[in-house]
Amino acid sequence: MLQFKDPLKLRTKKIVFEDVYSAQDSGTLEQLKELSSKRVSVELINENNPITDAIAREMSGGLTSQCEQDIQKLELYLPLLENLVQHVDLIGDDPRVIGWTSNLKIRWTSPLSCSSFFNLMGPRFFQIDNLRFELGTVLFFYGAHLREWASQVLVTDLVRSATLFRKAAGVYQYLAHEVLPSLQGVRTPEGPLEATSSVSSVMNLICLAEAQIVTIMKAEEKQTADGLLAKLHFGVVQLFNEAMDFYLTAAKECKDISPVLMDYISCSKVVHELRSYKYMAQAIKTEGQIGTAMGLLKLALNKVERNIGGMESWRAIIKQAMDTMADLLRKYEHENEFVWHEKIPYDHHLPVPQGTKIATCIPYRPERWERTLALKI
Repeated sequence: MLQFKDPLKLRTKKIVFEDVYSAQDSGTLEQLKELSSKRVSVELINENNPITDAIAREMSGGLTSQCEQDIQKLELYLPLLENLVQHVDLIGDDPRVIGWTSNLKIRWTSPLSCSSFFNLMGPRFFQIDNLRFELGTVLFFYGAHLREWASQVLVTDLVRSATLFRKAAGVYQYLAHEVLPSLQGVRTPEGPLEATSSVSSVMNLICLAEAQIVTIMKAEEKQTADGLLAKLHFGVVQLFNEAMDFYLTAAKECKDISPVLMDYISCSKVVHELRSYKYMAQAIKTEGQIGTAMGLLKLALNKVERNIGGMESWRAIIKQAMDTMADLLRKYEHENEFVWHEKIPYDHHLPVPQGTKIATCIPYRPERWERTLALKI
């Protein structure tokens, strides 16, 4: 599986809720202070943290992974934030509330924007004076951490990894449909990308594709039939195709979108299209159609663009997949020359790959601490 960690690189500026929102009673003040305290932990993610590993492990209840510790920080902050958003939504039209929210100066970076890569003055921070921008970006950050944790446990627990990818997909689906549409009128074409429904839809489909890749790895361990593996790999291709469509929509909405995201989608698609054709060729060879099998291998190899972009590590994986197919093709050609003497059909006579998509989201259910907040308006 190719690695793409850019969504993890979000950073933010400090917010102190009790300094901005006017509390009507001591209980509300304490809740606002608790909210600020939980946000400090979020603010320290991706910053140089003076806390030692031993202290961080103790504070998290024994969690040894930095990624797990960060997930816990986000999960402790989100219910309090959801509660605040719910209360402010009820009185959000009040000019004083609008002013308070503006004074929060909610600012986040956008690692999926081009400006994040080419800004010599450091990362650019985007400000949107809307609590749903805060909620949406924190959820985006949460989904990115679930996805990263899925990648980390991949080598030890395939079932858990697939579950985490599906949970991340559910977070991004919730974002795209329930949280971010309300920001459409306040976000500018410059960004941030993470506040757009189309980019969350891209991430949702990427996570589903990655969950299916892990499922395929489990199926390969069980030596599942080549024909089914071919369909599962092509199902991954179809999911990346859908992600590409949403990327193109996002590119129309945001002129600053990073091409690295598209490179990741394109390279991942190439890898799994090659693997689909390989398994398809092996299945057809087993049925005694070696000419058709050779035709499929040649077609797949010819479809790969020679100047494909992306990171060097991604291109290395593509080259490895192509080398494997080239070796298989030479083996079939040698066998055909001495035994079968079959002709290779023209491309338009070759069977077309069929995809099967089996990965589904685990729906995200927001938790809210049902506490009454009394703001002085």
